[in-house]
Amino acid sequence: MNRLGGETSPYLLQHADNPVDWWPWGEEAMQEAARRDVPLLISVGYSACHWCHVMAHESFEDEATAALMNERFVNVKVDREERPDVDAVYMTATQAMTGQGGWPMTVFATPEGHPFYTGTYFPRPHFQRLLTGVSNAWTGDREAVLAQGSKVVEALNEQAALPSGPLPTAETLTQAVTGLSQSFDSVRGGFGGAPKFPPSMVLEFLLRYGAATRSRARTEGGAADTGQDRPAGPEAGANMAMPMAERTLEAMARGGIYDQLGGGFARYSVDADWVVPHFEKMLYDNALLLRVYTHWWRSTGSTLGRRVALETADWLLAEMRTHEGGFASALDADSEGVEGKFYVWTPEEIREVLSEEDAAWAIALFEVTGTFEHGASVLQLLSDPDDTERFARVRAALLAARARRVRPGRDDKLVAAWNGLAIAALAETGALFDRPDLVEAARAAATLIDELHMDGDRLLRTSRDGRAGGNVGVLEDYADMAEGLLTLYGVTGEVRWFQRAGALLETVLTRFSDGAGGFFDTADDAERLFQRPQDPTDNATPSGQFAAAGALLSYAALTGSTRHREAAAAALGTVTVLAGKHARFAGWGLAVAQAAVSGPVEVAIVGPPDDPATSALHRTALLSTAPGLVIAPGEPGSAEVPLLAGRGLVGGASAAYVCRGFACRMPVTTSAELRAELAS
Repeated sequence: MNRLGGETSPYLLQHADNPVDWWPWGEEAMQEAARRDVPLLISVGYSACHWCHVMAHESFEDEATAALMNERFVNVKVDREERPDVDAVYMTATQAMTGQGGWPMTVFATPEGHPFYTGTYFPRPHFQRLLTGVSNAWTGDREAVLAQGSKVVEALNEQAALPSGPLPTAETLTQAVTGLSQSFDSVRGGFGGAPKFPPSMVLEFLLRYGAATRSRARTEGGAADTGQDRPAGPEAGANMAMPMAERTLEAMARGGIYDQLGGGFARYSVDADWVVPHFEKMLYDNALLLRVYTHWWRSTGSTLGRRVALETADWLLAEMRTHEGGFASALDADSEGVEGKFYVWTPEEIREVLSEEDAAWAIALFEVTGTFEHGASVLQLLSDPDDTERFARVRAALLAARARRVRPGRDDKLVAAWNGLAIAALAETGALFDRPDLVEAARAAATLIDELHMDGDRLLRTSRDGRAGGNVGVLEDYADMAEGLLTLYGVTGEVRWFQRAGALLETVLTRFSDGAGGFFDTADDAERLFQRPQDPTDNATPSGQFAAAGALLSYAALTGSTRHREAAAAALGTVTVLAGKHARFAGWGLAVAQAAVSGPVEVAIVGPPDDPATSALHRTALLSTAPGLVIAPGEPGSAEVPLLAGRGLVGGASAAYVCRGFACRMPVTTSAELRAELAS
C-alpha cells in the first residue's frame, strides 16, 4: 500500500502511484520496520531533481524492483525541502561513509533510523543487487549490521562542532576578500571551476565590503590608496572586491545560466563559462540574486543590473507566484522527460519563428552555435544588441513560440524560509525601482505566511494550495522570514511586520540556542533524530545561524536591544574561523559581519507618509549603500518601534535622524542633507 496520496509535497505526490509501498517519514514507518523486523530504505530527493526522476523511472516505477523493495524493506520517501533536518543528518552520514553526497540520496537504516549503508543514485541493475545484498546481510549478519549503524551514529555525534571565535573585525573581512581572490576566476567570473554555482551570498558581502571601504576612504579625506605597499589593507581589498563582484554578476547575466528570454536564473552551470545550466529554477536562488542585482545597481548604477533585477522580479511574479499569493519552490529541469528541452533552440527552430534576416541576427546575437546537445544551444547574450527595438521584437516572438512548448513542472509548495528571501528582495526592488506591484507582492506573501503558516507562536515550514503542512519550521524559516519582514517594514512602515519579526526572533533565542553562542537548526522540542543538526556554513541559501545573526542585528538596530545585539555577535564568531580559507562558505555571515563592523547605520524617518518630503527622505535612505542599514519610517509620535521614540518633526517639517547604536546626529530635513549624513 502506497501511503503518499494525502501528502502536501509535490515530490511525494509524484511517487504516490509507484508500485513501491512508500511511507512518509514518521514514527509509523519505524514501528512497521520493527514489527516486520526489516530495515528502512529511506529515499530522499526533491521535485526539481533530474536524477531523482531518472531513478524513479528506472527503479521505483519498475514492478520487479518495487516487489523486491516491498518484500524486504519498509520504504520511506522524504522531500528534503519539507524536511531539511532529516536530509541534513542523513547527508552528513552519507558524506562520512562514502566521501560524497547528492540526490537522490539512498539510505539503508535500522528500524530506529540508524544508517548502516548509504549512497546516491543507483542504476536499476546495481540497485537490485544492492537490495538483495543489504537484505541478506540483515538476515545473515545482523550483529555486524547493527554494530555498523551504532558506530556511524556514535562517530557522527562525537564530531566536534565548528569552533567559534571573536566577532569579526575589519581586518577579518579584508582577509576574507584576499582569500576569495585566490579562487576567483578573473576571466569567466565566479569562484573555482566547473560546476559553478551562483555565489549570491559572497556577492552581497563583496558589494557591502566595497561600499564600506569607499565610505571609509571618503571619511579619511581621499580616494582609496592603490599603492603596492599595502596590498592586504582595506583599500586594496576594495580594489579586489568590486571587480570580483561585477565580473561575476555580468558573466552570469550574459551567460546561459540566465534565461535570456523569460528572466530568472537556473540552479548552476555545468561548465566554468556559465554557458550550459542545470535547468531547474529555484525560488531561493532567484530571490537571493534579485536582491544582489538590485544592490549592484544601487552601488554602481549598472544598467545591466537594473535590467536583470527587473526581469527576474517579473519572472517571479509571472512564473512562481501561486494563486494564494505566495511563491512556489521550483521549476523542474525537465519537460517531456528531457532536461532543458523547454529552453534550448536549434537554428532551424529560430528560423521557423522569425524572418530570414531576423533569424540570422538572433542566431548570431544569442550564440546559437550548438552549445548544448543534438545541435541545440542555450541562449546567451554576450554583448548588448545594437538595435533595442529589434531585440525586443525578436525576443517577444521567441518567447511567444516557447510558451507553446510543454512547460517544466512546478513544485508549488510554499517554503517559509524561501518566501522570506523573496519578500525581502521584492520589497527592496519595488521600492528602489518605483514598482509598487512588487512591494504589494511582498506584502501579500508576508500576509499569507503570517495567516497560514503560524501555529500560535510557532512557524510551520510548508503549505500547498492553502493547506499548511505538518512540518515544523527550522531555524532558517524563522530567520529568513524575520529578515524579510524587517525589510518589508523598512519599505512600508507597517509596524505589524516589525512586531511579527520580533516574535519570530524570540522563538529563535529561546528554542534554537546551543548555549554556546550558536544555534541548532531544529528547535529544542522538535522531533528527535539520531543527531541534532547544526551547520553554521552557507549552502545554496544562507545558513540558519548566519541568517539569524543578520535578522537579530537588524532588530537590535531598530530597538536598541543589547540582548539581540549580543546574540548576533556571538553567532558571527564562526565567521572569524572561516574567513581566511573558507570564505566561500560564509558569504552571508561575512555580509552580516560587515554590517556589524559598520554599525549598522540606523535611520529614523519621521513625517506624514503622504508628504512628498517624507517620501523623498525615505527614498534617499533606501538608496544608501551603508552595509546593513535599517530604516524606521513612522509618523510623529510613533512609539511602537523604539528607534522612532522621541523623534519628531523639525520646524514642522519631515525629518531624518541618522544614528549608530541609538546615538543620533542632528536631524535633517532635506534629501541633500541626508545624503551628506549617510556619506559621512
